[in-house]
Amino acid sequence: MPGPDLVAAIDHGTSSTRCVLFGRDGAQLAEHRLPQAVLTPRPGWVELDMAEVAANVDACVRGALDAAGATAADVAAVGIANQRESAVLWERATGRPVVRSIVWQDTRTDLAVAALIADGGVDRFRERTGLPVSTYSTALKLQWLLDEDPARRAAAERGELLAGTSDSWLVWNLTGGPHGGVHVTDPSNASRTMLMDLRRLEWDDELLGLLRIPRALLPEIRSSSEVLGEASGALAGVPVAGVLGDQQASLFGHGCFRPGESKCTYGTGAFLLQTVGTEPPRSQHGLISTVAWRLGDEPPVYALEGSVAVAGAVVQWLRDDLGLIADAGEIEPLARSVEDTGGVVLVPAFSGLFAPYWRPDARGVIAGLTRHTTRAHLARAALEACAYQVAELVAAMRADTGGGLSELRVDGGMTANDLLLQLQADVLGVPVTVPAQVELTAAGAAYAAGLAVGFWSGLDELRGFRSTVRRFEPRTREVERRRGLARWRRGVERTLDWAGGVD
Repeated sequence: MPGPDLVAAIDHGTSSTRCVLFGRDGAQLAEHRLPQAVLTPRPGWVELDMAEVAANVDACVRGALDAAGATAADVAAVGIANQRESAVLWERATGRPVVRSIVWQDTRTDLAVAALIADGGVDRFRERTGLPVSTYSTALKLQWLLDEDPARRAAAERGELLAGTSDSWLVWNLTGGPHGGVHVTDPSNASRTMLMDLRRLEWDDELLGLLRIPRALLPEIRSSSEVLGEASGALAGVPVAGVLGDQQASLFGHGCFRPGESKCTYGTGAFLLQTVGTEPPRSQHGLISTVAWRLGDEPPVYALEGSVAVAGAVVQWLRDDLGLIADAGEIEPLARSVEDTGGVVLVPAFSGLFAPYWRPDARGVIAGLTRHTTRAHLARAALEACAYQVAELVAAMRADTGGGLSELRVDGGMTANDLLLQLQADVLGVPVTVPAQVELTAAGAAYAAGLAVGFWSGLDELRGFRSTVRRFEPRTREVERRRGLARWRRGVERTLDWAGGVD
């Protein structure tokens, strides 16, 4: 009898969770997606109800199987991609989340960040972890969860609680939860916690001690592509065989396997990654050194990454908070209705600035307003903000690697916006390409899982799945490009020191 002919991927993002099924040719065959509430109970706080996420995962798996007319017997493996840096804390015995998870965008740990920086500088752990000290990483979120309630810390010390990034929560639940669930993570996620030694791929005892995080809370660090356990529920018996942080999954899904190949994902935030090889890179220009993936027992592959906190989120802000548009799809025609921004610069530093600045004290600014400014100018300025933030990441990556960029491969929800991609090509001065496969994050997780069980033969086969359907060539003259970047940087300067903190 023929074997299973599908691989499943569970893709847990910030605002939605989905299950996608892929065939042997790498093509997407079915998908089921559900939104989840992103909770902001206080300024700077961003949370998810992980019980809702777990229920959504089950519903998405069942929905995707139904859409494909398939059962668990048709699925060779399941992989997981997840929004990274979040901190999840749950009860070992019941599987019940102790509190809501603290999401990557959350800035409640800003005082702890300031204290660590004052005692040793923003780069005090960078050599060991690849990361600057910031509200972005998981470590200080987890420390906050334990310190916020003495009873919670006592339970953690007694071994009654488990913790991890959201992939750990998903794998644990998928493999049985309190009934034999596997407590693991992979290096791509562990490298984002500020608790893992980037070379040894192990939790660092000195950092755990400094931040008072019990080692027993944390998952075992395994490969990104290996059989971790067996699924229960709707996928009962299917090997859980791949785990990747969402941006590394996207890099893998794009087929950026060779050093120097880059991609950018435009979602809630924007994330530029470049594969660099099997030695951890050292950034001198504000980027993050991260594990891209580890396949089985092979050496880990590393990447440089630049992260923008607010990309698609600025469109949501225009829609939900300002009421300038009723639907996200309206922003492109509105922005196209004017030739430029009329001199307006919008810097959406709502949660501070991530790479390459790492300034938690920054706050959003709209500069250059006149009596003739309209909502169309603001819409166009919002799209330009996404393009300019990515351009600064590209500039930092070029400075770190000494290499050029021949093209930028892109994915994510915002790539439906042709104006944004044309603006990006204009600002960068290089072509921007959109692949035929739209679910690159889910594809990367599926590829990792499929490789682990022999569903696909290797990277050469996966590389053959890539094809381009849209290409945007730069149209702007160099003098205009430089003028626009200079105006953008003047806007960035006005965001700094707004909330105090770092000088």
